[in-house]
Amino acid sequence: MKYALFLGCTIPARSRNYELSARAVAHRLGVEFVDIFDFSCCGFPLKSSDMKQAGLLAARNLALAESEGLAICTLCSACTSMLAEEAHHLEQDRGLLDGVNAELNKVGLAYKGHAKVKHFARVLLEDVGVDRIRAEVKVDLKGLPVATHYGCHYLKPSEIYEGVEDPEDPSSLEELVNAAGARSVEYQHKKDCCGGAVLVADEETALGMAKRKLDHVKEAGARAMNVVCPFCSVMYDDNQKSIESQFETDYQIPVLYLPQILGLAMGFDRKELGLNMNVVKTKSLTKEIIGEK
Repeated sequence: MKYALFLGCTIPARSRNYELSARAVAHRLGVEFVDIFDFSCCGFPLKSSDMKQAGLLAARNLALAESEGLAICTLCSACTSMLAEEAHHLEQDRGLLDGVNAELNKVGLAYKGHAKVKHFARVLLEDVGVDRIRAEVKVDLKGLPVATHYGCHYLKPSEIYEGVEDPEDPSSLEELVNAAGARSVEYQHKKDCCGGAVLVADEETALGMAKRKLDHVKEAGARAMNVVCPFCSVMYDDNQKSIESQFETDYQIPVLYLPQILGLAMGFDRKELGLNMNVVKTKSLTKEIIGEK
């Protein structure tokens, strides 16, 4: 299992804990990550204003991976969506592919249309499998109640991920959480957006959206949240204190990336998983649940 690891923009800048934990868990499970240092932004931030340029950025990254004979493994759900959509469009539209290659040729690249894109969670589920993950569990998470947040782009647009799972009734992330020995809890409005998409334009609305979900997570008795996208972590982890202050409430709900949860079960220490970088403190949780000091 060998993939070109695509980090995008947000993870190196704001979510090193995601990268650290993903690399640690991948290595333990036999997934080899190859770093392509010429990778750039996926194009997603430009999508709403200039789809052509956004598509060219995505196609350039696809071409780089294809030239190495590698599929792409993404950590960010928005990057996954952007790259997978562009790969799909280029595969379906020969005219579009020719036009994109006319631009890529200017920088010495060409895209044949064979690159594959898969989110790390799908790699874990489909390539590694829950049985292998269970076999690597070294620490009893004691049924830690975890609320999973899917976000908008992990399973949508559904035509791009056709046949993966029902985007209106997903279960893949819960399967992985449960395989680690935690316990997934159901809560209201689980499929709602985190609010990150409107944060720049309307902070009050964005924080209000995140607050509503945190309210439901707390009501459901979850001790932690599980996310697979750095934008979602920004809303629930980075902005949790702001939400508490603005709305005069209290949560103190640690927000963990999926590989941080898996890594805890596999016996990695806090620094190996970047838990010291999480904004909402995780020490009391890890001490209480797994006895780590």
